[in-house]
Formats: sequence, C-alpha cells, structure tokens
Amino acid sequence: MDRPRLPLGEYYQLLLKNGLLADLTPLSADLTRLIESVTCDSRAAVPGSLFLCKGAAFKEDYLTQALRQGAAAYVSERVYDVPAPCILVTDIRAAMGLLADRAWSHPSGEIPIIGITGTKGKTTTAYFLKAILDHWRETDGLHPVGLLSTLVTDDGAQRRPAVLTTPEPLDLQRHLWNACNAGCGYVVMECSSQALKYGRMIGVELDTAVFLNIGEDHVSPKEHPTVEDYFRSKLKIFDHAGTAVVNLDSARAGEVRAAARPCGRVLTYSLEDPTADLYGRGLRREGRGLAFSVRYNGAEESFAIPMAGAFNVSNALAALAVCQGLNVPTEAVRTGLSKVHVPGRMETYASQGKTVIVDYAHNGLALEALLRSVREDYPGQPVTVVFGSVGGKALDRREGLGKAAGQYADRILLTEDDPGPEDVEDICREIGRYIVPFGKDFSILPDREDAIRAAVQDTPAPAVIVLAGKGSEQAQKRKNGPEPYASDSLLARKYLGLPLGDVWQND
Repeated sequence: MDRPRLPLGEYYQLLLKNGLLADLTPLSADLTRLIESVTCDSRAAVPGSLFLCKGAAFKEDYLTQALRQGAAAYVSERVYDVPAPCILVTDIRAAMGLLADRAWSHPSGEIPIIGITGTKGKTTTAYFLKAILDHWRETDGLHPVGLLSTLVTDDGAQRRPAVLTTPEPLDLQRHLWNACNAGCGYVVMECSSQALKYGRMIGVELDTAVFLNIGEDHVSPKEHPTVEDYFRSKLKIFDHAGTAVVNLDSARAGEVRAAARPCGRVLTYSLEDPTADLYGRGLRREGRGLAFSVRYNGAEESFAIPMAGAFNVSNALAALAVCQGLNVPTEAVRTGLSKVHVPGRMETYASQGKTVIVDYAHNGLALEALLRSVREDYPGQPVTVVFGSVGGKALDRREGLGKAAGQYADRILLTEDDPGPEDVEDICREIGRYIVPFGKDFSILPDREDAIRAAVQDTPAPAVIVLAGKGSEQAQKRKNGPEPYASDSLLARKYLGLPLGDVWQND
C-alpha cells in the first residue's frame, strides 16, 4: 500500500490547529500542492518535499541542499534568506512529531503497540513479549510482530541493528507504517526517556504502556539535568496509553501508579506484594533458568524462563501482565517464554570450572541486580567483574557502577565501554573512587579484550566472571567514532577455549 500524498495546506492547518505557528500571516504558497515526502534529511529531499529544519547542529547548507533538490517549503523556528515558503513554528520538535504522524497516516491507530520504559530491563522485557506474541501468532500462520529495541529495528519490511532505542519521529512513524503493511499485528517498542522528553512519541498511540523501574541514570548536561527530570520524562509514557502496567517493587512505585491512573486500565505485578494483579512466587532453579508461579487469567500457573536472575522473573511478570491485558492464551505464554533468547542478556558460557556471564548491565541499578543474582546462583564462588562506563554522557553512572562492584564483586577489572571523547583511564579512575570505600582493589586495563583475557585466563577455578556493559554489541565508540569490536560473547568463548559458534557449553 502506498502512503497517501497530502496537500501542503493540510500540514499547515495541522500546525495551526495545534497552536504551533509562530506567524499567523497567511502562507504565501500554493496550499493545494501535493507533498511528496516530509523529511529532515536534506539528502533525501525530492521535488515536492516538505523539509524540516531541526537539531542543535542544523546548518543552513542543509536547507539549501534540500531546496536545490526540489523541496517545496520548509518548517523552521527561524526564517532563512532562501527563495522558498517558510512555515515558522514555535517548537520544531513538537511540529515534527505531528507532521510525521500525519505524513504516515497515523499508523499507531491501526496496530496495537506496547511501549516499555524503565532504567533497566526494557530490552529483555521486549524480547519476552516478542517471543510470546510470535509463538501465539505462529500457530495461526501469522507474521511475527514488529520490534523496535536497543538492539534491533525490525518493522516487518527491514531488520537491522538499532541506531536509537526509540527512533526519531519520521523514522518511527515509517517503521510503524511498515509494520502495519507487513501484517505484524503488534509492535513491541522500547521508549527511552529522551524520546519521551523531546517529543519523539508525539502522535503515537500505545495500547499498553509498561513502567518497569526507575534508578539514577542518564543525568548529564547532554541528557537530563536532574534525576527528577529523568523520572518525569519517563512518566510521560502514560500520556499515550489506554492500559498501564506498573511494577510495585520499583522505587517510587506509588508515584508511578498515580501517574498511570488516567489510563483506562492499570495492571500491577510484583515479586514482593501479594496484592499485585500478578504476584510471582515460588522461584526455583530449573536447568539454567528459573521457574515461578503466578495467577494468570484467573488460574494458578507455572512458567519458566531460560535464564537466571530474579530481576528477569520480574521482567517476565511485566510481559505476563501485558499478555493478560491482550488475552493471550496461557499455553502460548508458557511456550513463548521457554523459547526466548535475548542477545547479550545473561548469556552463560562454562568450561574447566569457570563460568563467564555476558550481560548488558550498564548502570548501577542493573549491575547491582546482576551481581546479587550471581552471588545467589553461584554460592561460595569468587566473582570477578569486567566493566567500564560511557564517555561524554550519563556521568552519574560511574558512581552507581563503582558502588555495585565494590559491594558485590571480589575482583574488579575496569576497562572501556564506549569512552567516546574521554580518556578510558580517566573514566576508570573516577569509577574507582567509588570502589575504594568498600576496601576492594581494582585494576585498569584500557583495552577491553585485554581485560577480558586477563579476567578469564588469570582467574583460578572455580570462579564466575561477569562481563558487563556491552552485551552482544560489536563496536566501541571511541574518539574517532565507532570502531569494530569482537563482542563480549565471542571473546568469552575464545578465552574459555570454546568453539566460537556454540552459545552454551557445559563443564
């Protein structure tokens, strides 16, 4: 199905109706002209495009290029000295969200979307949901659901590594439109705090909004100025949804629940509070994973996930709450959960008495939960952890990561994790300041592969080695941009002496 072309006047009236026009003087342009595309990428402009001038790094040269390629008009917060009609707006981000939604025919009104936010667990919960919904639909020969996650963008028309957790509005609406046309049936998407704060979600209707948890993260001059701003940004997810799913075990759960009330329906889940709509209990080891019991669709049921960690059971409960709201049959949930695989999440490799766990945990809340789980799952075994922290943003992470390692690890190797513009050793020394009060020593090995080799080869068995932060990522963001990286998963297998194609290997 082709996307319908709309006249310029319809876009103009949309902005007028939403109070975004900065100049109410009638636009000197042919309002009946059909717009071929709405874009903010000058390279993608074609004759008849409506070009959006957005971004702190925007240059007039971009507009000039777009007009040279045939753009019919432009939308901007300032007027440029160019021979083209300008739709002057007060907020280019809000304008872009509305225009993107209209340009792609409001696809979120045609396909149920589950949005997930939280400091940790978004990707795991998204993969749990996709595995369940895919299995449910597969039994009827239906297309797999769409997935927009930190790891991958899969809209039914294309599947590729994700650039942003939540895409920019024009890309986001295109992906939702593709998912509708591909027959995906549902879209599961992660909603980042940045996307919610800066209007990338404008125009997107969510069937269900999931709020997993909140911790101190993403506080920096480039992201959120305060933890409160971070929290309030995440709460905006409920502005989009008809059903809310809330974790009663999360910090500030009362405030989250109150913010969710305007949604038509609120479902709660917990591992601690028996009053929750879905109360998980009876956690027990089952193979390499965990089984648990919960009341689902009015009956006491048992489910299992193929990974360890009580925090992953909490993520599974979030997925179960969504599925209960969608009336997914119990057996589809049970089978889907049992088959799930989340790249870079609790991937476990073992050989010669050593166990290596690869996980994406990249903030204090996630690393603490991971290391506590490892302590419980491998009692009596010393725990080595390898990690770093991103450079140039999320500066508050370093304290949380250092404290988590200082409290729960026996041996600590600090290394690179997308250092960007900063020196790796400077980042590591700052993390180390928060380790010292716990009386723990730490080593700094700037090259991540060297750190992983040392952790795996120099740690005597029996032992558990945790590689945290990168998961299955295959690039390091350094000073000159992304550079190829083998991935923690591959390096774990390499230095354990395992075949590089095997995911699991028993002692």
